[in-house]
Amino acid sequence: MSGKWKIAAVSIASIVLITVNIYLIEKKESKVERTVFVENWTKVKKDTITDTIQTKGVIKPVEEYDIYFDTKKNDFKKFLVKEGDSITAGSSLFEYTTTELDALKANLEAEKTAAEGEIAGIEEYIGKLRSYQGTLTSDPEKASIDESVEKNLNIDITTGSSDLIKSNIEQEMYKQELEKNSLNEKVKMLDAKLSSIEEQSSAIVTTSEADGVVKNINKNLNNPIISIVSTNMAIEGDFSEEEMKKAEVGMTIKASSSDSKKALKGTIGRIHSYPAEEPSLKKDNRFPFQALIEPEGEETEPLLVGSKVNLTVITNEKAGVPSVPIEAVHYQKQPHVYKLTKKGYVDKHYITKGLKAEGKQEIIKGPSVGDVILMEPNVAVKNHSYFITPIQFEKVKAATYKKFTSREKVRYLLLGILEK
Repeated sequence: MSGKWKIAAVSIASIVLITVNIYLIEKKESKVERTVFVENWTKVKKDTITDTIQTKGVIKPVEEYDIYFDTKKNDFKKFLVKEGDSITAGSSLFEYTTTELDALKANLEAEKTAAEGEIAGIEEYIGKLRSYQGTLTSDPEKASIDESVEKNLNIDITTGSSDLIKSNIEQEMYKQELEKNSLNEKVKMLDAKLSSIEEQSSAIVTTSEADGVVKNINKNLNNPIISIVSTNMAIEGDFSEEEMKKAEVGMTIKASSSDSKKALKGTIGRIHSYPAEEPSLKKDNRFPFQALIEPEGEETEPLLVGSKVNLTVITNEKAGVPSVPIEAVHYQKQPHVYKLTKKGYVDKHYITKGLKAEGKQEIIKGPSVGDVILMEPNVAVKNHSYFITPIQFEKVKAATYKKFTSREKVRYLLLGILEK
């Protein structure tokens, strides 16, 4: 009899257990019905998100200068440079003769006189600035200012502080010194031309206006007869229509090349708003751009013209912003994420999205940094559901189990059976 009673007791217990489980599963709003099994989760992290354009480019000179020659009014004599020559501003390029030599000389002398007059005016103006600056320092109350100086400074001296006025004076003097240096260079160039005319009364020498390398010489005298390229290098490439919507002048670039050990840095200097080729329905439009390379000191290795580079254009970058992987964001009606709370719930939180790039989504408004977020659930999640996670056996220790009371052991065992 005892054996039959044991079998009967086990059968009754099994039926009760199964009945209770079925009831809990089928019961509306029961814990079992609303429990989510969570295997993957992440945290809202403070991160840097960078949106970029990945494209290719080629190393080319920043500028190209063309030299023209009028064969109708002048007779060409000879070239004074060869293709590949490195030249500086003022270098002689070619000689020619003209019947208008005297008129040319007079024009050059007039231009030189005008430049020297401007230099004299600038020196006088700088003298007035220095005088007023000195008076401000020694005796501000007795300082008087010339009307022309006050007008050019563009500041009300009756209300402006002496420090502000001194700062404006320093800036104005620096600006005028730059203009003076530019005019002095112009006078030197004019002197060189006049000396050439005087030394060779029958020939005129054309000089270069900038440093560079002679790229091409047209010995048939078809214009341009000489092309000069600058020694400074840039990166040229083209954007697609989609990339054009994101690209802007001034954006930071990074480039890498097999010819250079160091990464190149710089900014977008120019973007053509018209396609490189005539627009057509049969092909995609490409828009040329030029990126200026930042110099990195005298030890920078020379760049080979024509080198191919991989170019990264940084279109947007946000540092230290809350973000989650894009897989954690859901889009039923409104963008939202599921937050795992410390009390064991899965709560839906609507978010305001920010920058999205590199597999990360910025959260402008929503959960905070450190909050735990559910990653791609395998089943549909109801708001405010309970959640359970897999047992991490490597973290289960006998010492921890021994700390539970008998009541707690039974409670957690039954809870695990019912939840599962």
